[in-house]
Amino acid sequence: MYDAVVIGSGASGGAVAYTLCKAGYKVAILEKGRLIRREEFSKDELSYARRDLITPNLFDEYHVIEERVDGKWVATPTYESGWSFWNGNIVGGSSNLMSGMVHRMHPDDFRLKSKYGQIEGANIVDWPISYEELEPYYDLVEELVGVSGKYIPHQYEPPRRKDFSQPPTKENAVVKLFDKSCKALGITPLVTPRAILSQEKGHRKACYYSNFCGSYGCSSGAKSSSRETLIYPALATGNLTLLSNTHVKSLHSSKEEVKYANVVNTLTGKEKKIAARLFVVAAQAHESVRLLFNSANRHHPQGLANSSGQLGKNLLFSGGGSGQGELHEESLKEITLDELMTTGLFVNRTILDWYFVDHWWEGRFKGGSVEFMFEHQNIISRAVKNNVEEGKLVWGEALGKRLAKRFKEQKSIRFEIFNDWLPNDNCFVSVDESYKDKYGMPVGKLRIEGHPQDIKVGKYIAKKCEKILKKMGAKNIYSSISASASQNLVAGGCRFGNDPKRSVLNKYCQAHDIPNLFVADASFMPTGGSVAYTWTIYANAFRVADHIVAYLKKENT
Repeated sequence: MYDAVVIGSGASGGAVAYTLCKAGYKVAILEKGRLIRREEFSKDELSYARRDLITPNLFDEYHVIEERVDGKWVATPTYESGWSFWNGNIVGGSSNLMSGMVHRMHPDDFRLKSKYGQIEGANIVDWPISYEELEPYYDLVEELVGVSGKYIPHQYEPPRRKDFSQPPTKENAVVKLFDKSCKALGITPLVTPRAILSQEKGHRKACYYSNFCGSYGCSSGAKSSSRETLIYPALATGNLTLLSNTHVKSLHSSKEEVKYANVVNTLTGKEKKIAARLFVVAAQAHESVRLLFNSANRHHPQGLANSSGQLGKNLLFSGGGSGQGELHEESLKEITLDELMTTGLFVNRTILDWYFVDHWWEGRFKGGSVEFMFEHQNIISRAVKNNVEEGKLVWGEALGKRLAKRFKEQKSIRFEIFNDWLPNDNCFVSVDESYKDKYGMPVGKLRIEGHPQDIKVGKYIAKKCEKILKKMGAKNIYSSISASASQNLVAGGCRFGNDPKRSVLNKYCQAHDIPNLFVADASFMPTGGSVAYTWTIYANAFRVADHIVAYLKKENT
Protein backbone atom coordinates (compact mmCIF):
# COMPACT_ATOMS: atom_id res chain seq x y z
CA MET A 1 0.00 0.00 0.00
CA TYR A 2 1.18 3.50 -0.84
CA ASP A 3 1.40 6.25 1.75
CA ALA A 4 -0.36 8.55 -0.69
CA VAL A 5 -2.03 8.40 -4.07
CA VAL A 6 -2.04 11.65 -6.04
CA ILE A 7 -4.61 11.89 -8.83
CA GLY A 8 -3.25 14.18 -11.51
CA SER A 9 0.32 15.27 -12.28
CA GLY A 10 -0.05 18.98 -13.03
CA ALA A 11 1.18 21.89 -10.93
CA SER A 12 -0.61 20.84 -7.73
CA GLY A 13 -0.15 17.07 -8.06
CA GLY A 14 3.53 17.48 -8.85
CA ALA A 15 4.13 19.77 -5.86
CA VAL A 16 2.46 17.36 -3.42
CA ALA A 17 4.24 14.30 -4.84
CA TYR A 18 7.63 16.06 -4.77
CA THR A 19 7.26 17.13 -1.14
CA LEU A 20 6.09 13.73 0.09
CA CYS A 21 8.78 11.83 -1.82
CA LYS A 22 11.48 14.13 -0.49
CA ALA A 23 10.12 13.43 3.02
CA GLY A 24 10.56 9.69 2.42
CA TYR A 25 6.98 8.63 1.75
CA LYS A 26 5.91 6.18 -0.95
CA VAL A 27 3.69 7.94 -3.47
CA ALA A 28 1.84 6.93 -6.62
CA ILE A 29 0.79 9.50 -9.21
CA LEU A 30 -2.19 8.38 -11.27
CA GLU A 31 -2.14 10.29 -14.55
CA LYS A 32 -4.77 9.78 -17.20
CA GLY A 33 -2.47 10.91 -20.03
CA ARG A 34 0.81 9.61 -21.33
CA LEU A 35 4.37 10.67 -20.65
CA ILE A 36 5.89 12.90 -23.33
CA ARG A 37 9.60 13.31 -22.81
CA ARG A 38 11.36 16.62 -23.34
CA GLU A 39 12.92 15.61 -26.66
CA GLU A 40 9.54 14.51 -28.06
CA PHE A 41 7.94 17.97 -27.88
CA SER A 42 7.63 19.79 -31.19
CA LYS A 43 6.05 22.99 -32.53
CA ASP A 44 3.61 21.14 -34.80
CA GLU A 45 0.56 23.41 -34.96
CA LEU A 46 -1.66 20.73 -36.47
CA SER A 47 -0.90 18.23 -33.71
CA TYR A 48 -0.93 20.52 -30.68
CA ALA A 49 -3.37 23.28 -31.60
CA ARG A 50 -5.81 21.69 -34.03
CA ARG A 51 -5.97 17.98 -33.26
CA ASP A 52 -6.18 15.70 -30.19
CA LEU A 53 -2.53 14.78 -29.62
CA ILE A 54 -2.59 15.73 -25.94
CA THR A 55 -6.31 15.86 -25.17
CA PRO A 56 -9.10 13.25 -25.44
CA ASN A 57 -11.23 12.98 -28.53
CA LEU A 58 -14.47 14.80 -27.74
CA PHE A 59 -16.56 11.91 -29.04
CA ASP A 60 -14.95 9.66 -26.40
CA GLU A 61 -14.71 12.07 -23.48
CA TYR A 62 -16.46 15.40 -23.30
CA HIS A 63 -18.26 17.91 -21.11
CA VAL A 64 -21.75 19.31 -21.24
CA ILE A 65 -22.04 23.08 -21.16
CA GLU A 66 -25.21 24.79 -19.95
CA GLU A 67 -25.72 28.36 -21.09
CA ARG A 68 -28.71 30.66 -20.97
CA VAL A 69 -30.40 31.08 -24.36
CA ASP A 70 -33.49 33.31 -24.59
CA GLY A 71 -33.97 33.03 -20.84
CA LYS A 72 -33.71 29.23 -20.75
CA TRP A 73 -30.81 26.95 -19.83
CA VAL A 74 -29.66 24.95 -22.83
CA ALA A 75 -27.27 21.99 -22.45
CA THR A 76 -24.85 21.25 -25.31
CA PRO A 77 -22.23 18.46 -25.33
CA THR A 78 -18.82 19.73 -26.36
CA TYR A 79 -18.59 17.15 -29.14
CA GLU A 80 -21.30 19.24 -30.84
CA SER A 81 -19.93 22.69 -30.06
CA GLY A 82 -16.23 21.83 -30.39
CA TRP A 83 -15.63 23.77 -27.19
CA SER A 84 -12.98 21.80 -25.26
CA PHE A 85 -12.34 22.01 -21.53
CA TRP A 86 -9.47 19.51 -21.66
CA ASN A 87 -6.13 21.13 -20.90
CA GLY A 88 -3.16 18.91 -21.57
CA ASN A 89 -3.92 15.33 -20.51
CA ILE A 90 -0.27 14.32 -20.29
CA VAL A 91 2.25 13.89 -17.48
CA GLY A 92 2.73 17.38 -16.07
CA GLY A 93 -0.72 18.45 -17.25
CA SER A 94 -1.36 21.90 -18.64
CA SER A 95 1.77 23.25 -16.91
CA ASN A 96 3.60 21.89 -19.97
CA LEU A 97 1.64 24.21 -22.22
CA MET A 98 1.43 27.48 -20.30
CA SER A 99 2.80 30.77 -21.63
CA GLY A 100 4.56 31.14 -18.30
CA MET A 101 3.30 34.58 -17.24
CA VAL A 102 3.05 34.16 -13.46
CA HIS A 103 2.09 36.51 -10.65
CA ARG A 104 1.36 36.32 -6.97
CA MET A 105 -2.09 37.29 -5.81
CA HIS A 106 -2.29 40.61 -3.97
CA PRO A 107 -2.82 40.53 -0.18
CA ASP A 108 -6.24 42.14 -0.64
CA ASP A 109 -7.29 39.29 -2.95
CA PHE A 110 -7.47 37.16 0.20
CA ARG A 111 -9.96 39.52 1.84
CA LEU A 112 -12.20 40.81 -0.92
CA LYS A 113 -15.39 40.78 1.14
CA SER A 114 -13.74 42.68 3.99
CA LYS A 115 -12.30 45.25 1.60
CA TYR A 116 -15.21 45.79 -0.81
CA GLY A 117 -18.24 44.37 0.96
CA GLN A 118 -20.90 42.19 -0.56
CA ILE A 119 -21.74 42.56 -4.26
CA GLU A 120 -25.33 41.69 -5.13
CA GLY A 121 -25.55 38.34 -6.90
CA ALA A 122 -21.97 37.36 -6.06
CA ASN A 123 -20.90 34.80 -3.44
CA ILE A 124 -17.79 36.59 -2.26
CA VAL A 125 -16.06 35.41 0.92
CA ASP A 126 -12.68 36.08 2.51
CA TRP A 127 -10.13 33.28 2.30
CA PRO A 128 -9.42 31.32 5.51
CA ILE A 129 -5.71 32.04 4.99
CA SER A 130 -3.80 35.28 4.40
CA TYR A 131 -1.13 36.37 1.94
CA GLU A 132 1.38 36.16 4.77
CA GLU A 133 0.65 32.44 5.19
CA LEU A 134 1.20 31.79 1.49
CA GLU A 135 4.16 34.12 1.00
CA PRO A 136 6.89 31.62 2.06
CA TYR A 137 5.52 29.17 -0.49
CA TYR A 138 5.53 31.77 -3.26
CA ASP A 139 9.21 32.28 -2.38
CA LEU A 140 9.82 28.53 -2.43
CA VAL A 141 8.18 27.99 -5.81
CA GLU A 142 9.98 30.87 -7.48
CA GLU A 143 13.34 29.46 -6.43
CA LEU A 144 12.67 25.73 -6.75
CA VAL A 145 10.50 25.66 -9.86
CA GLY A 146 12.12 28.68 -11.46
CA VAL A 147 10.90 32.17 -12.38
CA SER A 148 12.78 34.83 -14.32
CA GLY A 149 11.96 38.46 -13.76
CA LYS A 150 12.83 41.81 -12.23
CA TYR A 151 11.11 43.29 -9.22
CA ILE A 152 9.93 46.87 -9.74
CA PRO A 153 8.17 48.39 -6.69
CA HIS A 154 4.55 49.25 -7.38
CA GLN A 155 1.59 50.04 -5.14
CA TYR A 156 -0.26 46.95 -6.38
CA GLU A 157 2.71 44.61 -6.66
CA PRO A 158 2.57 42.11 -3.74
CA PRO A 159 5.38 42.62 -1.20
CA ARG A 160 8.50 40.55 -1.73
CA ARG A 161 11.38 39.62 0.55
CA LYS A 162 13.84 39.19 -2.33
CA ASP A 163 14.16 39.69 -6.08
CA PHE A 164 13.94 36.88 -8.61
CA SER A 165 16.97 34.63 -8.78
CA GLN A 166 16.98 34.69 -12.60
CA PRO A 167 17.07 37.83 -14.77
CA PRO A 168 14.22 38.45 -17.22
CA THR A 169 14.03 36.57 -20.49
CA LYS A 170 15.26 38.51 -23.54
CA GLU A 171 12.95 41.26 -24.78
CA ASN A 172 11.99 42.55 -28.20
CA ALA A 173 12.95 46.15 -28.95
CA VAL A 174 9.23 46.98 -28.98
CA VAL A 175 9.51 47.43 -25.20
CA LYS A 176 11.31 50.75 -25.81
CA LEU A 177 8.23 52.04 -27.62
CA PHE A 178 5.88 50.43 -25.13
CA ASP A 179 7.61 51.82 -22.04
CA LYS A 180 7.87 55.34 -23.47
CA SER A 181 4.18 55.31 -24.48
CA CYS A 182 3.08 54.12 -21.04
CA LYS A 183 5.12 56.72 -19.22
CA ALA A 184 3.70 59.47 -21.44
CA LEU A 185 0.24 58.35 -20.28
CA GLY A 186 1.25 58.18 -16.61
CA ILE A 187 1.16 54.37 -16.59
CA THR A 188 3.83 52.18 -14.96
CA PRO A 189 5.06 49.27 -17.11
CA LEU A 190 6.33 46.29 -15.12
CA VAL A 191 8.56 43.40 -16.23
CA THR A 192 6.50 40.22 -16.47
CA PRO A 193 7.69 37.36 -14.24
CA ARG A 194 7.91 34.19 -16.33
CA ALA A 195 8.05 30.55 -15.37
CA ILE A 196 10.74 30.18 -18.01
CA LEU A 197 14.45 30.03 -17.28
CA SER A 198 16.67 32.73 -18.76
CA GLN A 199 19.75 30.85 -17.49
CA GLU A 200 20.55 27.17 -17.08
CA LYS A 201 19.43 25.57 -13.83
CA GLY A 202 20.57 22.05 -12.96
CA HIS A 203 19.49 19.61 -15.67
CA ARG A 204 17.41 22.29 -17.39
CA LYS A 205 18.67 24.46 -20.24
CA ALA A 206 17.82 28.12 -20.71
CA CYS A 207 15.11 29.39 -23.06
CA TYR A 208 16.06 29.12 -26.72
CA TYR A 209 13.38 31.60 -27.88
CA SER A 210 11.52 29.37 -30.29
CA ASN A 211 8.66 31.88 -30.59
CA PHE A 212 6.18 29.20 -29.47
CA CYS A 213 5.42 28.89 -25.73
CA GLY A 214 1.67 28.87 -25.12
CA SER A 215 0.03 25.61 -26.26
CA TYR A 216 3.39 23.89 -26.76
CA GLY A 217 5.75 21.82 -24.62
CA CYS A 218 9.34 22.95 -24.11
CA SER A 219 12.15 20.84 -25.56
CA SER A 220 14.93 22.55 -23.58
CA GLY A 221 13.42 22.18 -20.11
CA ALA A 222 13.33 25.96 -19.68
CA LYS A 223 9.61 26.08 -19.02
CA SER A 224 8.84 25.42 -15.35
CA SER A 225 6.36 22.61 -15.81
CA SER A 226 5.48 20.12 -13.12
CA ARG A 227 6.93 17.33 -15.25
CA GLU A 228 10.28 19.04 -15.63
CA THR A 229 10.74 20.61 -12.21
CA LEU A 230 8.95 18.31 -9.76
CA ILE A 231 8.07 14.90 -11.15
CA TYR A 232 11.53 14.06 -12.52
CA PRO A 233 13.25 14.97 -9.19
CA ALA A 234 10.56 13.04 -7.29
CA LEU A 235 11.23 9.97 -9.43
CA ALA A 236 14.92 10.32 -8.63
CA THR A 237 14.18 9.75 -4.92
CA GLY A 238 13.00 6.21 -5.66
CA ASN A 239 9.81 6.92 -3.72
CA LEU A 240 7.54 7.81 -6.63
CA THR A 241 5.61 5.40 -8.82
CA LEU A 242 4.34 7.17 -11.93
CA LEU A 243 1.33 5.39 -13.42
CA SER A 244 0.53 7.13 -16.69
CA ASN A 245 -2.43 6.13 -18.89
CA THR A 246 -4.32 5.52 -15.65
CA HIS A 247 -7.78 7.04 -15.40
CA VAL A 248 -9.49 7.19 -12.01
CA LYS A 249 -13.18 6.41 -12.39
CA SER A 250 -14.14 6.69 -8.71
CA LEU A 251 -12.90 6.58 -5.14
CA HIS A 252 -14.22 3.88 -2.81
CA SER A 253 -14.78 4.99 0.77
CA SER A 254 -16.29 4.11 4.08
CA LYS A 255 -17.95 6.80 6.14
CA GLU A 256 -14.63 7.92 7.62
CA GLU A 257 -12.00 7.34 4.95
CA VAL A 258 -11.18 6.64 1.31
CA LYS A 259 -9.97 3.07 0.89
CA TYR A 260 -8.92 2.76 -2.73
CA ALA A 261 -9.20 4.20 -6.22
CA ASN A 262 -11.01 2.37 -9.00
CA VAL A 263 -8.89 2.89 -12.12
CA VAL A 264 -8.86 1.85 -15.75
CA ASN A 265 -5.83 1.56 -18.02
CA THR A 266 -6.62 3.81 -20.99
CA LEU A 267 -4.62 1.62 -23.38
CA THR A 268 -5.81 -1.87 -22.39
CA GLY A 269 -9.17 -1.14 -20.76
CA LYS A 270 -8.22 -3.29 -17.76
CA GLU A 271 -9.50 -2.12 -14.38
CA LYS A 272 -7.97 -2.48 -10.92
CA LYS A 273 -7.96 -1.02 -7.42
CA ILE A 274 -5.14 1.04 -5.94
CA ALA A 275 -5.07 1.47 -2.15
CA ALA A 276 -3.29 4.07 -0.03
CA ARG A 277 -3.29 5.68 3.40
CA LEU A 278 -4.49 8.97 1.95
CA PHE A 279 -5.62 10.41 -1.38
CA VAL A 280 -4.91 13.76 -2.99
CA VAL A 281 -7.22 14.83 -5.82
CA ALA A 282 -5.51 17.16 -8.29
CA ALA A 283 -7.25 16.48 -11.59
CA GLN A 284 -8.14 20.11 -12.49
CA ALA A 285 -11.06 21.85 -10.81
CA HIS A 286 -14.04 20.67 -12.86
CA GLU A 287 -12.69 17.12 -13.19
CA SER A 288 -11.90 16.84 -9.48
CA VAL A 289 -15.49 17.82 -8.70
CA ARG A 290 -16.76 15.28 -11.21
CA LEU A 291 -14.68 12.53 -9.59
CA LEU A 292 -16.07 13.30 -6.14
CA PHE A 293 -19.64 13.25 -7.47
CA ASN A 294 -19.00 9.95 -9.25
CA SER A 295 -17.70 8.48 -5.98
CA ALA A 296 -21.06 8.78 -4.18
CA ASN A 297 -22.07 5.79 -2.02
CA ARG A 298 -24.48 4.97 0.80
CA HIS A 299 -22.27 6.81 3.30
CA HIS A 300 -21.92 9.85 1.06
CA PRO A 301 -25.02 9.84 -1.19
CA GLN A 302 -24.42 13.37 -2.55
CA GLY A 303 -20.79 12.68 -3.45
CA LEU A 304 -17.62 12.55 -1.38
CA ALA A 305 -16.95 15.56 0.87
CA ASN A 306 -20.39 17.00 0.13
CA SER A 307 -22.27 17.06 3.43
CA SER A 308 -22.43 20.85 3.00
CA GLY A 309 -24.06 20.58 -0.41
CA GLN A 310 -21.37 22.95 -1.71
CA LEU A 311 -19.53 20.49 -3.96
CA GLY A 312 -19.37 21.88 -7.48
CA LYS A 313 -20.71 25.31 -6.44
CA ASN A 314 -19.03 28.63 -7.17
CA LEU A 315 -17.07 27.52 -10.22
CA LEU A 316 -14.59 30.16 -11.38
CA PHE A 317 -13.01 31.13 -14.65
CA SER A 318 -11.05 34.27 -15.50
CA GLY A 319 -12.94 37.44 -16.26
CA GLY A 320 -11.69 39.96 -18.77
CA GLY A 321 -10.93 39.61 -22.45
CA SER A 322 -8.34 40.71 -24.96
CA GLY A 323 -7.52 43.14 -27.71
CA GLN A 324 -4.77 44.06 -30.13
CA GLY A 325 -3.44 46.52 -32.66
CA GLU A 326 -1.13 46.38 -35.66
CA LEU A 327 2.31 48.01 -35.81
CA HIS A 328 3.24 48.99 -39.39
CA GLU A 329 6.54 50.29 -40.73
CA GLU A 330 5.11 53.62 -41.92
CA SER A 331 3.80 54.51 -38.45
CA LEU A 332 6.56 52.90 -36.40
CA LYS A 333 8.29 55.08 -33.81
CA GLU A 334 11.44 54.61 -31.69
CA ILE A 335 12.48 51.32 -33.32
CA THR A 336 13.08 49.92 -36.81
CA LEU A 337 10.96 47.34 -38.62
CA ASP A 338 13.86 44.87 -38.49
CA GLU A 339 14.01 45.21 -34.71
CA LEU A 340 10.26 44.73 -34.43
CA MET A 341 10.28 41.64 -36.65
CA THR A 342 13.02 39.88 -34.68
CA THR A 343 11.42 36.57 -33.78
CA GLY A 344 11.33 34.73 -30.49
CA LEU A 345 11.92 37.59 -28.06
CA PHE A 346 9.26 38.44 -25.48
CA VAL A 347 7.32 41.63 -24.87
CA ASN A 348 7.45 40.88 -21.13
CA ARG A 349 5.27 43.73 -19.94
CA THR A 350 2.54 43.78 -17.31
CA ILE A 351 0.28 46.63 -16.15
CA LEU A 352 -1.07 46.59 -12.58
CA ASP A 353 -2.18 50.23 -12.41
CA TRP A 354 -5.85 49.21 -12.52
CA TYR A 355 -5.70 46.25 -10.12
CA PHE A 356 -7.82 48.28 -7.73
CA VAL A 357 -9.82 51.25 -8.99
CA ASP A 358 -10.94 54.26 -6.96
CA HIS A 359 -12.21 56.67 -9.60
CA TRP A 360 -14.20 59.84 -8.93
CA TRP A 361 -16.64 58.99 -11.72
CA GLU A 362 -16.47 55.20 -12.24
CA GLY A 363 -16.53 54.45 -8.51
CA ARG A 364 -14.50 52.15 -6.27
CA PHE A 365 -14.12 48.53 -7.38
CA LYS A 366 -11.73 45.65 -7.81
CA GLY A 367 -9.95 45.90 -11.15
CA GLY A 368 -7.46 43.58 -12.82
CA SER A 369 -4.09 43.00 -14.42
CA VAL A 370 -3.00 43.17 -18.06
CA GLU A 371 -0.37 41.22 -19.95
CA PHE A 372 1.04 42.53 -23.22
CA MET A 373 2.50 40.19 -25.82
CA PHE A 374 2.73 39.63 -29.53
CA GLU A 375 -0.18 37.73 -31.04
CA HIS A 376 0.26 33.96 -30.98
CA GLN A 377 2.70 32.89 -33.68
CA ASN A 378 0.66 29.93 -34.95
CA ILE A 379 1.06 30.22 -38.72
CA ILE A 380 -2.23 28.65 -39.77
CA SER A 381 -4.40 30.74 -37.47
CA ARG A 382 -2.65 33.95 -38.53
CA ALA A 383 -3.04 33.12 -42.20
CA VAL A 384 -6.73 32.28 -41.84
CA LYS A 385 -7.41 35.73 -40.40
CA ASN A 386 -6.24 37.28 -43.68
CA ASN A 387 -8.03 35.22 -46.32
CA VAL A 388 -11.31 37.16 -46.34
CA GLU A 389 -12.04 40.52 -47.96
CA GLU A 390 -15.49 42.10 -47.99
CA GLY A 391 -16.98 38.81 -46.89
CA LYS A 392 -15.40 36.74 -49.65
CA LEU A 393 -12.45 34.32 -49.62
CA VAL A 394 -9.25 35.56 -51.22
CA TRP A 395 -7.41 33.03 -53.43
CA GLY A 396 -4.24 32.53 -55.43
CA GLU A 397 -1.84 35.39 -56.12
CA ALA A 398 -3.97 37.91 -54.24
CA LEU A 399 -3.85 35.72 -51.14
CA GLY A 400 -0.11 35.27 -51.49
CA LYS A 401 0.44 39.03 -51.57
CA ARG A 402 -1.79 39.56 -48.56
CA LEU A 403 0.05 36.93 -46.55
CA ALA A 404 3.47 38.24 -47.52
CA LYS A 405 2.50 41.70 -46.36
CA ARG A 406 0.90 40.30 -43.19
CA PHE A 407 3.94 38.27 -42.19
CA LYS A 408 6.75 40.55 -43.33
CA GLU A 409 5.58 44.14 -42.99
CA GLN A 410 3.61 44.35 -39.74
CA LYS A 411 3.28 42.77 -36.33
CA SER A 412 0.32 42.69 -34.01
CA ILE A 413 0.71 43.47 -30.32
CA ARG A 414 -1.92 42.00 -28.07
CA PHE A 415 -3.19 42.51 -24.53
CA GLU A 416 -4.97 40.06 -22.26
CA ILE A 417 -6.99 41.28 -19.27
CA PHE A 418 -7.36 39.21 -16.12
CA ASN A 419 -10.01 40.27 -13.63
CA ASP A 420 -12.05 38.38 -11.07
CA TRP A 421 -14.77 36.05 -12.28
CA LEU A 422 -17.17 36.64 -9.42
CA PRO A 423 -18.58 33.40 -7.96
CA ASN A 424 -22.35 33.16 -8.34
CA ASP A 425 -25.23 30.69 -8.09
CA ASN A 426 -25.40 30.13 -11.84
CA CYS A 427 -21.85 28.90 -12.31
CA PHE A 428 -21.25 25.37 -11.08
CA VAL A 429 -20.36 21.75 -11.93
CA SER A 430 -22.69 18.76 -11.63
CA VAL A 431 -23.03 15.35 -13.24
CA ASP A 432 -25.93 13.94 -15.22
CA GLU A 433 -26.54 10.22 -15.83
CA SER A 434 -27.80 11.13 -19.32
CA TYR A 435 -24.27 11.91 -20.49
CA LYS A 436 -21.47 9.35 -20.07
CA ASP A 437 -17.96 8.99 -21.44
CA LYS A 438 -16.52 5.92 -23.10
CA TYR A 439 -15.74 4.46 -19.66
CA GLY A 440 -19.41 4.62 -18.66
CA MET A 441 -18.93 7.45 -16.15
CA PRO A 442 -21.17 10.55 -16.05
CA VAL A 443 -19.32 13.54 -17.50
CA GLY A 444 -18.97 16.97 -15.96
CA LYS A 445 -21.89 19.29 -16.64
CA LEU A 446 -20.80 22.91 -16.39
CA ARG A 447 -23.40 25.62 -16.02
CA ILE A 448 -21.69 28.87 -16.98
CA GLU A 449 -22.80 32.42 -16.35
CA GLY A 450 -20.68 35.40 -15.47
CA HIS A 451 -21.56 38.32 -13.22
CA PRO A 452 -22.30 41.74 -14.82
CA GLN A 453 -19.51 43.29 -12.75
CA ASP A 454 -16.95 41.17 -14.63
CA ILE A 455 -17.91 42.84 -17.92
CA LYS A 456 -17.85 46.32 -16.40
CA VAL A 457 -14.31 45.83 -15.13
CA GLY A 458 -13.07 44.29 -18.36
CA LYS A 459 -14.42 47.12 -20.51
CA TYR A 460 -12.99 49.76 -18.17
CA ILE A 461 -9.50 48.26 -18.47
CA ALA A 462 -9.77 47.60 -22.21
CA LYS A 463 -10.31 51.31 -22.90
CA LYS A 464 -7.10 52.08 -20.99
CA CYS A 465 -5.17 49.46 -22.97
CA GLU A 466 -6.42 50.75 -26.30
CA LYS A 467 -5.00 54.17 -25.39
CA ILE A 468 -1.55 52.60 -24.93
CA LEU A 469 -1.71 50.97 -28.37
CA LYS A 470 -2.86 54.24 -29.93
CA LYS A 471 0.04 56.08 -28.30
CA MET A 472 2.40 53.46 -29.75
CA GLY A 473 1.10 54.25 -33.23
CA ALA A 474 -0.81 51.01 -33.74
CA LYS A 475 -3.56 50.70 -36.33
CA ASN A 476 -6.77 48.67 -36.50
CA ILE A 477 -7.08 48.61 -32.71
CA TYR A 478 -9.88 46.57 -31.20
CA SER A 479 -10.83 44.76 -28.02
CA SER A 480 -13.28 42.03 -27.09
CA ILE A 481 -14.76 41.73 -23.61
CA SER A 482 -17.37 39.05 -22.98
CA ALA A 483 -18.81 36.75 -20.33
CA SER A 484 -17.46 33.73 -22.18
CA ALA A 485 -15.58 31.29 -19.93
CA SER A 486 -11.83 30.77 -20.27
CA GLN A 487 -11.34 27.10 -21.09
CA ASN A 488 -7.78 27.00 -19.77
CA LEU A 489 -8.35 28.83 -16.46
CA VAL A 490 -10.81 26.94 -14.27
CA ALA A 491 -11.02 27.07 -10.46
CA GLY A 492 -13.50 26.68 -7.61
CA GLY A 493 -16.00 23.91 -6.99
CA CYS A 494 -14.37 22.63 -3.77
CA ARG A 495 -14.27 25.88 -1.82
CA PHE A 496 -12.13 25.84 1.32
CA GLY A 497 -13.16 27.53 4.55
CA ASN A 498 -13.48 27.18 8.30
CA ASP A 499 -17.19 26.37 8.38
CA PRO A 500 -17.98 22.74 7.35
CA LYS A 501 -21.56 23.77 6.58
CA ARG A 502 -20.46 26.31 3.97
CA SER A 503 -17.33 24.78 2.46
CA VAL A 504 -16.01 21.47 1.16
CA LEU A 505 -12.44 21.67 2.49
CA ASN A 506 -10.73 23.09 5.57
CA LYS A 507 -7.92 25.65 5.37
CA TYR A 508 -5.43 22.88 4.55
CA CYS A 509 -7.57 21.65 1.63
CA GLN A 510 -8.50 18.56 3.64
CA ALA A 511 -12.09 17.38 3.25
CA HIS A 512 -14.20 18.32 6.27
CA ASP A 513 -16.01 14.97 5.98
CA ILE A 514 -13.13 12.57 5.25
CA PRO A 515 -9.75 13.24 6.92
CA ASN A 516 -7.62 11.19 4.50
CA LEU A 517 -8.95 13.03 1.43
CA PHE A 518 -7.30 16.24 0.18
CA VAL A 519 -8.01 18.37 -2.91
CA ALA A 520 -4.94 20.31 -4.02
CA ASP A 521 -5.75 21.85 -7.40
CA ALA A 522 -7.43 25.21 -8.10
CA SER A 523 -10.85 23.95 -7.01
CA PHE A 524 -10.09 25.09 -3.42
CA MET A 525 -10.20 28.77 -4.43
CA PRO A 526 -13.23 30.76 -3.19
CA THR A 527 -12.24 33.73 -5.40
CA GLY A 528 -9.67 33.81 -8.15
CA GLY A 529 -7.87 37.12 -7.89
CA SER A 530 -6.99 39.14 -10.96
CA VAL A 531 -4.02 37.17 -12.24
CA ALA A 532 -3.64 33.74 -13.80
CA TYR A 533 -4.00 31.00 -11.16
CA THR A 534 -0.85 28.98 -11.88
CA TRP A 535 1.53 30.40 -9.29
CA THR A 536 -1.03 30.34 -6.51
CA ILE A 537 -1.85 26.71 -7.38
CA TYR A 538 1.83 25.81 -7.10
CA ALA A 539 2.34 27.73 -3.86
CA ASN A 540 -0.80 26.45 -2.16
CA ALA A 541 -0.02 22.85 -3.14
CA PHE A 542 3.35 23.10 -1.38
CA ARG A 543 1.58 24.52 1.67
CA VAL A 544 -0.93 21.64 1.60
CA ALA A 545 1.90 19.13 1.12
CA ASP A 546 3.62 20.33 4.30
CA HIS A 547 0.37 19.72 6.19
CA ILE A 548 0.06 16.24 4.67
CA VAL A 549 3.57 15.39 5.85
CA ALA A 550 2.57 16.45 9.36
CA TYR A 551 -0.64 14.41 9.04
CA LEU A 552 1.28 11.27 8.00
CA LYS A 553 3.79 11.72 10.81
CA LYS A 554 0.94 11.99 13.31
CA GLU A 555 -0.68 8.86 11.88
CA ASN A 556 2.58 6.98 12.41
CA THR A 557 2.76 7.82 16.11
